[in-house]
Amino acid sequence: MENSPITLLHWHTEPALIGGILFVGWVYSLFMGPYRSRTCPDQQDLLAYSIWFGAGLVTFYLAVGSPLDPLGENFLFSAHMIQHNILMYICPLFILLGLPKNLVDHFLCTRPLFEMALRFLTHPIIAGLLFTLVFSFWHVGVFYEAAIRDKVIHMAEHLSMFFVSLLMWWPIISPSERLPGIRYGPQMLYILALMLGQTPIFAILTFSKDVLYDTYFYAERIMDLTPIEDQKAGGVLMKIANMAVSVGVLGSIFYRWTKSQPADGKVA
Repeated sequence: MENSPITLLHWHTEPALIGGILFVGWVYSLFMGPYRSRTCPDQQDLLAYSIWFGAGLVTFYLAVGSPLDPLGENFLFSAHMIQHNILMYICPLFILLGLPKNLVDHFLCTRPLFEMALRFLTHPIIAGLLFTLVFSFWHVGVFYEAAIRDKVIHMAEHLSMFFVSLLMWWPIISPSERLPGIRYGPQMLYILALMLGQTPIFAILTFSKDVLYDTYFYAERIMDLTPIEDQKAGGVLMKIANMAVSVGVLGSIFYRWTKSQPADGKVA
């Protein structure tokens, strides 16, 4: 593939991608500007929230618009796994951290149908199942290859993974008092369940003796990795990211849980 060096330096500037990100940023500016001034004029820490949200938009673009995208789409399965890890664990976390609870709660209380739907979708059982099923679905060979070969399906893949990841994070770092996160003990069980939920796809990718995706079997080798080694590396990267995030979140939950206990040691 003679143009592979050019491909690997390509940054996506498609109107749908750039326009979509700018539109989300514009809606957020209205949310934090005129809407906040009208509903919660005393809201503090606007800059901190805006930085978190902006970081979410930037990391989203880096995942789907940087040279990481053509690298994962055309050459390396492991690069595609890095993309997915950013979309699942980093972007949604930053986006939720960028939403002030007062504003979110006011928005929800005036839209009962939306609140009802979100309450159902962010229930830990529903959110965890959707996250696990959507992630696993897109790694079934026929669907994975369809996403690689069709831009619209590829966009649907990334957006669906991003949105179910927002739901997955909600029970842990909910930006709402009306739809709060679950208690610390159940949070830890929830994280452990999510870890177990990804084990089957991790095991298939890592221990399969066959290359599961034709795209990478026939791809030009730009690194000293065979297709099967690349596939195993992708599976290991997926599991390492899952474990690193899970251990970090579990540590954070345990710390906050111990800090929340009264001085006499009795459970609140």
